[in-house]
Amino acid sequence: MFDRRYNRVLLKISGEALKGNSDSKSQDHDAINRIVDDILEVDQEGIQVCLVVGGGNFYRGRTRIELGIERAAADYIGMLATIMNALTLQEVLISKGVNAKVLSSIPVESICETYSRNKALNYMEQGAVVIFAGGTGNPFVSTDTLAVYRALEMRCDALFKGTQFPGVYSEDPKKNKNAKKYNSLSYNEMIEKKLEVMDLPAVLVAHEQNLPIVVFSILKKGEFNKVVYDDGNFTIIN
Repeated sequence: MFDRRYNRVLLKISGEALKGNSDSKSQDHDAINRIVDDILEVDQEGIQVCLVVGGGNFYRGRTRIELGIERAAADYIGMLATIMNALTLQEVLISKGVNAKVLSSIPVESICETYSRNKALNYMEQGAVVIFAGGTGNPFVSTDTLAVYRALEMRCDALFKGTQFPGVYSEDPKKNKNAKKYNSLSYNEMIEKKLEVMDLPAVLVAHEQNLPIVVFSILKKGEFNKVVYDDGNFTIIN
């Protein structure tokens, strides 16, 4: 096993990851259990983990367009979707014996606590897996950008983004089987090549604050623990 490189990390996963391969469900229990087991594996190594999860399995931008909903209103709906996913992850983690806390930027005190930096840091120091929900509380801000903000606020050593691919490619590998996979990239290369693994505001803030971003496949069981130890298949952006 490699020497441990990270003490505290933030894992960003999409809402779509929670539906697995299912087209008929917004959440798939097999996919969720596998992801939670991967988080548990890293947590048991003594590495503090916090999470940001998207809401795309419940609500997507194309729904807004089809219904003619204004962007700001649609973003608030998407924030509520992230709360549903965060609560699901919390309860599954608790069922497996892990202390987990959801903190939402949108106050919904009857179901979870409202986010504050000091509260989140205290929970992490106590060994809890903290799940950040409700976006930043503002429209026009992606969960990618939220993940960068929270990783910096929590003093994380790196941000791990779990995607459907084992890293960053020059093109969509689904469309071009000859797409080149990058093992490492600089922030400037990400911007210049217009690689869309994260949105531009997220990359710019990470660049400014020198936050490493590790992109890997969340679909492969056990991969999260491997990449935390610089093993497995991933792309690092720094």
